[in-house]
Amino acid sequence: MKKNFISNSSESIRMFKNPILEGLSKVPYFIPLIVFVPVIGYFCWKSVAMNGPVLFTGYLLLGLFIWTLTEYVMHRFVFHFYPKSEWGKRIHFIFHGVHHDYPNDAKRLVMPPSASIPLALAFYLLFKYTLSPVLLDGFFAGFLLGYLFYDMTHYMLHHAQFKNTFWKKLKQQHMLHHYDDSTKKYGVTSDIWDKVFGTR
Repeated sequence: MKKNFISNSSESIRMFKNPILEGLSKVPYFIPLIVFVPVIGYFCWKSVAMNGPVLFTGYLLLGLFIWTLTEYVMHRFVFHFYPKSEWGKRIHFIFHGVHHDYPNDAKRLVMPPSASIPLALAFYLLFKYTLSPVLLDGFFAGFLLGYLFYDMTHYMLHHAQFKNTFWKKLKQQHMLHHYDDSTKKYGVTSDIWDKVFGTR
């Protein structure tokens, strides 16, 4: 495979001179669990109380499904958008370019709360003003659950060895995205949208 990365070291490179910004750009893999599991639990509880377990399950699954499309769209069109300006290139490097240059940097494999919390809030407000109040809580719980699964899966794909066929296939797909052709295989937790949009 062609070499399109700088280093496979698990060590972090410095991105910011400011120590506070540098610290905010790194995060251990378990931090998203600490931040988002209670939030998901809260929205699940609210949805079950309002809708009962059957409707809640449907809304949760819908949120999970919409997450898979969001994951694909953000990875393909946001993280892999290549600006021409120097300022734009710097922003791209901070958000995703660093991950492709240093794909095994253990502290930059999950999204830091400094980015994930504002994004989650923005999505919540979007859904609040576009979805029925009855649907909102269960849907958002499913959406966040999908995000959390994405973050944990992404970390494992870079640092775990799998024997299970499903996980081995998922890892192979993601490694091909990194080490062969970064314009293909944008799905991390699933290849469903790569199949739909012809980027497999």
